[in-house]
Amino acid sequence: MLTLSEQDQQNLIAFLRDLVTIPSLSGDEKGVAERLKQEMERLGFDEVWIDRVGNVVGRIGPGQGPKLLFDGHMDTVGIGDPQTWFHDPFGAEIKNGVLYGRGACDMKGALASMVYGAALLKRSKLPLAGALYVVGVVQEEPCEGHAVRLLIEEEGIRPDWVVLGEPSNLQISRGHRGRMELYVTVKGRAAHASMPQRGENAVYNAARLVFALDLLAASLPEDPFLGKGTLAVTQIYNTGGSRNAIPDSCTLIIDRRLTLGETESKVLAEVQGAVIREGIRAEMGVTEYHFTSYTGFESKVPQRYPAWVLPEEHLLVQAAAWAVRRVTGERPAIGRYNFSTDGAYTMGIAGIPTVGFGPGQESQAHAADEHIRLADCITAAHVYAQLAADLLQEA
Repeated sequence: MLTLSEQDQQNLIAFLRDLVTIPSLSGDEKGVAERLKQEMERLGFDEVWIDRVGNVVGRIGPGQGPKLLFDGHMDTVGIGDPQTWFHDPFGAEIKNGVLYGRGACDMKGALASMVYGAALLKRSKLPLAGALYVVGVVQEEPCEGHAVRLLIEEEGIRPDWVVLGEPSNLQISRGHRGRMELYVTVKGRAAHASMPQRGENAVYNAARLVFALDLLAASLPEDPFLGKGTLAVTQIYNTGGSRNAIPDSCTLIIDRRLTLGETESKVLAEVQGAVIREGIRAEMGVTEYHFTSYTGFESKVPQRYPAWVLPEEHLLVQAAAWAVRRVTGERPAIGRYNFSTDGAYTMGIAGIPTVGFGPGQESQAHAADEHIRLADCITAAHVYAQLAADLLQEA
């Protein structure tokens, strides 16, 4: 089994602390990108570069042959209300073997483990038939899959397998539900608020629709593995001319989680049916995310991400499970993520076999006092190195 030295374990922890102390909100990942590139170069990766989108790419092994891609995002969500944190969100404090800070679990811990797992593979001097790519992607939080899509489709790195480092508590995830973000703009008619009978209040119409959507949510389909589709209204705003005017439109933003078999046309038809039943006027569609990278790269992306599942008997699932068992001595659980990941593109659209494996617990993602066990990061690095060796080593 490939094993990090005590010094490399300490270096991994120091590197992770550096990553957590650097804020990296989506679109502002430059500082973390530069630190990631620096560490890959220091550890002797065969090639390291930053692409035009801002992804950091490091390669171990020959440029030809099969390709394994370790996918980790550099961006984080915000910290929310600072008063809810007992630890400095950017202090990278360590207490009883646990590191605290925004991004510690989601997912700088895995990113550090992937880098050191790759370095361990490099130092092992095992003959490799193909290449391992470790990639720190940008803006995964608001737009999962887009940055890695650009890497694969425009930079020309088409992997044979992808491993996502999203937190899985050192277990294997082989799929997740998809998601769509919709807007519904409910129409009304403006009037002075002193004479509401002369207008049609779009907010009142929207309130009726919210109730109808809540009823719709209860009847959504369920997949035995991925679970039930969900629907939630997450934002409401209106275009009233002032606070003493009857609003002439009110927009709802809907987060719709998709289970297997659910399509964009089906989802839109369901919402349209609720609009018709309520007898209101409305426009709807899929929202667009305006992607602007710290490098200046710009694009627009529809907010739709498909569900995906990799069969449990697939080579990659079994190889990942074997690597975990070899390192930990325990058989890992094989399940699914509750949230959406870059796998929505790599497996859901591109059809590239994808699994998730990472240190940290899902419940810590986006949470106040986010934290991760350092021992799990060390274990993850060993698993990443073992899995890469098993998949890429020459026969």
